[in-house]
Amino acid sequence: MRILLTGVTGFIGSHLLKRLQQEQHELAILVRPGTDTRNLDVNVIVDSGQVAQVAEQVAEFQPDAVIHLASCFIAQHKPEDIDQLVESNVTFPTRLLEAMQLAGCKTLINTGTSWQHFENDEKRPVNLYAASKQAFECMARYYSDAHGIKVVNLKLYDTYGNGDTRPKLFATLKRIASSGESLAMSPGTQLIDILHVDDVVHAYCVCLHTLPGLPPWSPYAISSVNPLPLTELVAAFEQAIGKKLNIDFGAREYRPREVMIPWNTG
Repeated sequence: MRILLTGVTGFIGSHLLKRLQQEQHELAILVRPGTDTRNLDVNVIVDSGQVAQVAEQVAEFQPDAVIHLASCFIAQHKPEDIDQLVESNVTFPTRLLEAMQLAGCKTLINTGTSWQHFENDEKRPVNLYAASKQAFECMARYYSDAHGIKVVNLKLYDTYGNGDTRPKLFATLKRIASSGESLAMSPGTQLIDILHVDDVVHAYCVCLHTLPGLPPWSPYAISSVNPLPLTELVAAFEQAIGKKLNIDFGAREYRPREVMIPWNTG
């Protein structure tokens, strides 16, 4: 297949790019100006911010599908973060959809988040990041209905895996295991739904291979289906490395709008 990807310099995107290269798909990537692509053996389209220019390059590549992974994640935003969140998570992918429509590309695999469903509500984002993801989902639904673009909307929970430099749970635990420093944590009763990046990549590949049989609007969740309390995840990490970590559970409060129970799609 001919596939156009965004977000290939991110954690999941970099793993997906390698997998698709192994499967010998013909690939192109859409990147922001200034992105270092010297080590990426793919066609490169630079987002000029001009829809017509991007559409021309998309039409030249003629992708069978676009996989959109690029995003700006900020768990607790500050006023100065608003423009970046909206530009990255709403404006940029909407320009992409318009470029796809002009270029005649009719399939998008989008990436959403389980945080769009605070307290299991259908449309109640946890934070502004999730709200921006929800806003783009509305944009994508319009392009699906009005312009016949098939949209597969994959909503992710938490992820981990090799090469993860994000300040996430396991990276933090690995750091304090090496340094011996102490870590103040919440009481730790919140349930965490977390998947290895290889399983997440596999889900994207399954979508690609089953695209012809999917309906025009296809929402799915990529879940472990077995969320665990934070305390149990930490205990499992300690068992795996054979070392007790200096963690003080309950030393800090839960953050505002903490997700205590992950979105339950059932």
